[in-house]
Amino acid sequence: MVFVTGGTGFLGSTLIKLLTDQGVAVVAIKREHSVIPETLRSSSLIQWINADITDYFTLSDIFGGVTQVYHCAAKISYQPEDFAAMLHANIEGTKHIVNLCLEHGARLVHVSSIATLGVSKRGELLSESSKWDEGAENSKYAVSKYESEMEVWRGIVEGLDAVIVNPSVIMGIGAGTKGSGVIFNMVQKGLKIYPPGTVGIVDVEDVAKVMIVLMDQVAISGERFILNSENLTNKDLLERISKLLNKPSPTVAAKPFMLSIAWRAAKLIALIKRERPSLTRDAAKAAASKLAYSNQKITDTTGYIFKPVDVTLKEISLALNPNTINQTELL
Repeated sequence: MVFVTGGTGFLGSTLIKLLTDQGVAVVAIKREHSVIPETLRSSSLIQWINADITDYFTLSDIFGGVTQVYHCAAKISYQPEDFAAMLHANIEGTKHIVNLCLEHGARLVHVSSIATLGVSKRGELLSESSKWDEGAENSKYAVSKYESEMEVWRGIVEGLDAVIVNPSVIMGIGAGTKGSGVIFNMVQKGLKIYPPGTVGIVDVEDVAKVMIVLMDQVAISGERFILNSENLTNKDLLERISKLLNKPSPTVAAKPFMLSIAWRAAKLIALIKRERPSLTRDAAKAAASKLAYSNQKITDTTGYIFKPVDVTLKEISLALNPNTINQTELL
């Protein structure tokens, strides 16, 4: 039996759709108030169970007969007040999954993050052999994902049959106005400033497809793989999206001091309005980071060819608002 955590999320729902399209029956967990995506609501191959990833006993009840586990569930936040909850969900939840996979002999594909690879030095490409730097100013999200990945490595030492994937920024149809979909929403509203950093991008369908490939290749175990299609500057990415949406491209580079002022101003405004800040220190730092990632290991191992970023951006643009798309950019 196949078990998927984070089944209603962007990646989890895409993965489940691919599995059920292949005729695979899936047991998936979701939070009680999570909305099941439209594409999955009518499938008779999915058994939905309300469960929290940190609830060991509910997870234990599910594991009878489970042979394959895709662990997609994670809490993602750059809000400082979410740090404790994020640590609990990402580390404790992964610990439970690892222990139950060990107990039941289930094979695990764990979704980690490129954030666990640390920061690049002298502009080199980050690879699977890149080392985490405890002394670096890592984001709280990165810390939570690093510690959760360490639970998987601990399990591997204890005999766990597992593969880890480290996706870059996941984009694709279905993100809506959350996650990477925020970028399209900002450009649609009119964006004049671009952050100075660089970003690695991968299509959500590519991540899900590679996960299935790795699950099926049982000879591959105790390995991690970066999943990344292309590395782009934020300026280049925003220019491509702007052309697709028929919007002016941003022309003003946000200097580090501007980002520093911006996140502090956002924090002050949030305090006054008693809201969560729209920009945090960790988010500003991430936007300014200059990181690039190698996908050589996964392409050499599986021969997988990633979807070009331009194709992903065009698909998202058409799905979000087909009436405003620059048709010349789609040719």
